[in-house]
Amino acid sequence: MELSVYKISGEETGKKIKLDDAVFNIEQPNDHAVYLDVKQYLMHQRQGTHKSKERAEVSYSTRKIKRQKGTGTARAGSIKSPIFVGGGRVFGPTPKVYHIKLNKRVKQLARKSALSYKAKENKIVVVEDFKFDNPKTKDAINMMSALNLENKLLFVIHQPEINFSLSVRNIPRTQVILANNLNTYSIMNAKQIVFTESSIETIESLLK
Repeated sequence: MELSVYKISGEETGKKIKLDDAVFNIEQPNDHAVYLDVKQYLMHQRQGTHKSKERAEVSYSTRKIKRQKGTGTARAGSIKSPIFVGGGRVFGPTPKVYHIKLNKRVKQLARKSALSYKAKENKIVVVEDFKFDNPKTKDAINMMSALNLENKLLFVIHQPEINFSLSVRNIPRTQVILANNLNTYSIMNAKQIVFTESSIETIESLLK
């Protein structure tokens, strides 16, 4: 598959870039691998520090709060009981590690499957390597307008570009990511992906 390379002004550079079929056009994209990789990504976003106090952990006196018989109500031995306000919680949440393990090849297959889907849908745009002189959101918006880009964008760059990252951080549903950190969730979550020329080379070298 060949794609035209654009300038950030929206003009064609006259160059073409050939996407490797082993990465951007695999024969059988694996939906289950995509599901597993996205599931792992979302689970790893959870801290797992949720916690509530159980009966043994509530800081109250342990004395018997009323006599056993003759009150006309049910017997009660401790104010820590879950039936009283301020008592411990029954089967409350406890800290948990949400990390799951996936094999390297499964993660690679998931990313290649996701990229293949985007390529088949013509949702990939390639621009020449660029730099912003100053962090200006207006310049980023002008660039997106010139390239006729949709909302919910993912920009994949080959090296850190602080001015560009600062320029797009105020634009809703727009993300900038390094090619080395590209993940299946970000690919599938974006409506359109913009790659720089050098980022294509990095991704192909990682996923071949």
